[in-house]
Amino acid sequence: MRIPSLSRPRSLAGQLFAMQAVLIAVVVAGYAFFTYVSDRRQAEEAAGRQAAAVARAVADSPSVRDAIRTPDPTAALQPYALRVMRDTGVDFVTIMDPGGIRWTHPNAHEIGQRFLGHTERALRGETFTETYTGTLGPSVRAVTPVAGAEGRIVGLVSAGIRVEAISERVRGQLTALLGVAAGALALGAIGTYVINARLRRHTHGMNAAELSRMHDYHQAALHAVREGLLMLDGQFRVALINDGGRELLGASGDVVGRSVADLGLPAPLTGALLASEPRVDEVHLTNDRVLVVNTSPVSGGERRGTVVTLRDVTELQSLMGELDSERGFTQALRSQAHEAANRLHTVVSLIELGRSREAVEFATAELELAQALTDQVVAAVSEPVLAALLLGKTAQANERGVELEVSQDSRLDDGVLPADLPSRELVTILGNLIDNAVDAAQGGVPARVTVAAYTEGGELVLRVSDTGPGVDPAQEDLVFQRGFSTKPAAAGPGGRGLGLALVRQAVHRQDGSLTVTQAPAGGAQFEVRLPLRPAPVPGGAA
Repeated sequence: MRIPSLSRPRSLAGQLFAMQAVLIAVVVAGYAFFTYVSDRRQAEEAAGRQAAAVARAVADSPSVRDAIRTPDPTAALQPYALRVMRDTGVDFVTIMDPGGIRWTHPNAHEIGQRFLGHTERALRGETFTETYTGTLGPSVRAVTPVAGAEGRIVGLVSAGIRVEAISERVRGQLTALLGVAAGALALGAIGTYVINARLRRHTHGMNAAELSRMHDYHQAALHAVREGLLMLDGQFRVALINDGGRELLGASGDVVGRSVADLGLPAPLTGALLASEPRVDEVHLTNDRVLVVNTSPVSGGERRGTVVTLRDVTELQSLMGELDSERGFTQALRSQAHEAANRLHTVVSLIELGRSREAVEFATAELELAQALTDQVVAAVSEPVLAALLLGKTAQANERGVELEVSQDSRLDDGVLPADLPSRELVTILGNLIDNAVDAAQGGVPARVTVAAYTEGGELVLRVSDTGPGVDPAQEDLVFQRGFSTKPAAAGPGGRGLGLALVRQAVHRQDGSLTVTQAPAGGAQFEVRLPLRPAPVPGGAA
């Protein structure tokens, strides 16, 4: 998503590239300048040492001392000095008398002139170097005395290298250094460009302001979405979770960075989140909610993570349960209407045949049978919601060839149940238990389901038993998991295997207990106990 902007500044990647290029250029330029200054100083020191060595060698030469004692020292010393200059690479070798009058010089016109420079320290017997501007320009020179046989100073020797020549040497080194620096700058620029090209791909060319705005929109969207959103990294650790996801999963504390397996979720839901393949509209149960889960892997050449969306369908599932019950009631009424029409036709036919007495007896027997069933249920359970549910389920069971009876110990008067126990929960619990029992008993001999509902010790007890095959003791903990069914062909997310899981969830919401044992008739017996909380006294305790 690109955030619109009136004036688009340089992208973040472009800014980083420019900054890194400037930084590399400054570092290379600084290193080149430091190297130039250092090399120049080292070159001057090396030139001074070279000049001093040449000057001492000339001063120590016996032929020089012998030539100084001749009437015309220049005649012997000038060719010698020129030869030493060529052999040693210095720019001048000047031999002079103690008064500083030159006997030799690269420029013959300067012979006989006074030496330009300092000689005081040499006259004291020292050898020293200095930078001085003479007839050949600025130069680094060394001056040393020439000692006679008696130790008396009979002359001076100065050898030097022009500063310009030193600079030419440094410039040659600097040129090579600049070449290396330019190569380093180019290599750094190429590396920076490659890295920032990759950064541009990751940021989609957006600048820092756009990224900041996107982050703000991202945070606002996460908090505004009421559905649960969960993002997992490639190691199935929580990378991001919004407020809705925390609420739906019951996650508390800081869960970012924790593995999905450590969140304490039900095993089927954990398995769905850890699955590598996508999941579409799967129904999963937590302790308190019914969730629809969708997962979508995030891939870009490699697995990068998973995006998970969670929808709360707890209320919808409860309404669907009620709707199923109402649909069952409707089907039962339709069947009864059909049967009533058949019986009415029978009564009419008997009257037309002149058998009025038989018609009255037939009609009276049917009315007594229906009234007896109603009286039996209402007498045992006068609570209206449960009574209506039992009457409807009785008709449904009869349609499927199963006898549903209310046990003699059932006793549940109207008004006994507290207001904080929703009738929807009772419909979910008892309706699903009866449906499960009818499924199990259908086709058996006998095919019977027994329902008991009564209060005991401050608890509401709902017990449903059947004459079916029962529950394997090894599977008593599995029957309440979503997807479990003794009928594999009907099991699965869209078929059976959800009713008992919903029962357990509803019982858990009411802080009750749910157990399954073997019924006296050999089938399964499910028992639910729900605490009956006393209604609060208006105004509090006296």
